[in-house]
Amino acid sequence: QVQLVESGGGVVQAGSSLKLSCAASARPFSTYSMAWFRQAPGKEREFVGGINPSGTSTWYADSVKGRFTISRDNGKSTVYLQMNSLKSEDTAIYYCAASYLLWGDPKSTGEYSYWGQGTQVTVSS
Repeated sequence: QVQLVESGGGVVQAGSSLKLSCAASARPFSTYSMAWFRQAPGKEREFVGGINPSGTSTWYADSVKGRFTISRDNGKSTVYLQMNSLKSEDTAIYYCAASYLLWGDPKSTGEYSYWGQGTQVTVSS
């Protein structure tokens, strides 16, 4: 069983930055593709960014491209989401997700078997 624990959420002003972390119990962590999703009130969970097991490939939702950066430290079994130039529409609960074998659409929630409990990000305008 893989456990994921997110941290780093909070309340920030529009235009500022925030960095989320997700610590994983997956062993070995370096074999899992990782991703961040988010869910705003009354909306479906949506893809934010993903990263392959080695960290050499990343992919993003168009809405965050150029503002958010996903990275990982396999030695620390941790994945990060650096969020810059935050907007009020980025307000959501952010979830970390893991996939051992990523076969299909890497932006689909169905491809990820393991999920964290989420961390709230609120951006005030």
